[in-house]
Amino acid sequence: MEAECISPDAFAEKTFEEIANLELWEGNRKRSLGELFRIEGESAAKPEELSIQVWGDVHKVRRIGSGMTAGEIVIHRDAGIHLGEEMKGGKITVAGNADSWTGAMMKNGFIEVKGNAGDYVGAAYRGSVKGMRGGTIVIHGNAGNEIGCFMRQGLIKVYGSVGQFAGMHMKNGTIFVRGNSEGRAGAEMTGGKIVVCGHMPSVLPTFTVDSIKTKVKINGEDVAGPFYLFVGDLTEEGDGKLYVSQASNQHLKFYEQYL
Repeated sequence: MEAECISPDAFAEKTFEEIANLELWEGNRKRSLGELFRIEGESAAKPEELSIQVWGDVHKVRRIGSGMTAGEIVIHRDAGIHLGEEMKGGKITVAGNADSWTGAMMKNGFIEVKGNAGDYVGAAYRGSVKGMRGGTIVIHGNAGNEIGCFMRQGLIKVYGSVGQFAGMHMKNGTIFVRGNSEGRAGAEMTGGKIVVCGHMPSVLPTFTVDSIKTKVKINGEDVAGPFYLFVGDLTEEGDGKLYVSQASNQHLKFYEQYL
């Protein structure tokens, strides 16, 4: 189901009857929201006054909160792909897991996923070079490949582990990974900051080791190290910063001879 109509912006200033008549696609058929969901609660005049609570399994429902500017959406189980895409404000909370493209190309706002997320968190769509441009995404579990691809601003925090190519083509912003990375972090990045507190199998050869830092700041807060600081991607004449935990990556100790 394509359900970008599930948004405080779409619900504001509407009666329950008008909300129930909002259209969405189920496969190749148009359906009304009221045919697929039971709608109850209180209406509100402004998006910022609305809190939409989504109950039930909606992991096959796409684009919830797409382009929203204000208000709140709480999904009490799993969420489908393209959650909060191009989001401009407000808050989305997912109690379960979120699928791929969460927060894709978002400009502002806050997304929190209590479980895991799929690939391309905060990334640009295929063919675009404008990924996440602001806001914050917090994933309490793991995330997939290419998180923050073409990221330009904002913060992505993953308390679990991530797949490959975190921060690929990154221009600016911050990616913080409390767990492990499967590698190739920062490929072709030109700016921004990536911090990996866990294990990473290798650092791309197009990065140069700069120093060892005792700590690193994430959104104004200190994260204790020590961290190897690498700068790159040199193939792009980049000056992005890649911080990799020294304690969790003893196999990178040979870089110390170049300091």
